[in-house]
Amino acid sequence: MIRVALVEDEESSQRTLTEYLERFSQEINEKIHVSIFPDGAEIVEDYRGNYDIILMDILMRYMDGMEAASEIRKVDKEVVILFITSTPQYVMKGYTVDALDYVLKPVSYFAFSQRMQRALERMKHRTRKFISVPFQGGMRKLDISQIRYIEVVNHSLIYHLDGETLEAKGVLSELEDALTAYHFFRCNKCYLVSQKHIQTVTGSDVVLSNGEKLQISRLRKKEFMEELAR
Repeated sequence: MIRVALVEDEESSQRTLTEYLERFSQEINEKIHVSIFPDGAEIVEDYRGNYDIILMDILMRYMDGMEAASEIRKVDKEVVILFITSTPQYVMKGYTVDALDYVLKPVSYFAFSQRMQRALERMKHRTRKFISVPFQGGMRKLDISQIRYIEVVNHSLIYHLDGETLEAKGVLSELEDALTAYHFFRCNKCYLVSQKHIQTVTGSDVVLSNGEKLQISRLRKKEFMEELAR
């Protein structure tokens, strides 16, 4: 599934672009889920970083597309941004927020489908994988490869990353389900550790590449070692 955010204040443009997305979805034989926002301020508020592509109008009432894209880029470097605009003089500013391209209004399906194909190509070439995590004051996208391990402390999750530590709310078992595909394993009930960062296993300790040691529980050791061997 491709997740698309459509940020557009004109209802006629919303209808046209939604129809174009439905047509494009049929042509590529892949489902597209569309979320509509009538203003830049609405997508920026509580932005969760869970979109693959953002179709962004530039001129809107409360927060224009350039400002909204700039705010989004502070927390999400990977999402593909395409501007939909009737004002080509603003287009050059799009490079400052790493916009892929733009389409001029009135939008033809041919021009739209070409830009969407380019957006799909950029998506395919992304090598980094991310998860969106709710921190105090908003959301943050974390590069999975930078997570060494996740620790439960009281009712909080501590993310131990390369170079920093972050605290957030959450349930470790839910993260385990999401991160198993990226080779994260439980070594005890308090730690979910990335195989990528494991240096060695010595006795009842997992030694990470930065020298940190995490204890393996007796009950989990056999399963943990089997997972690690696989």
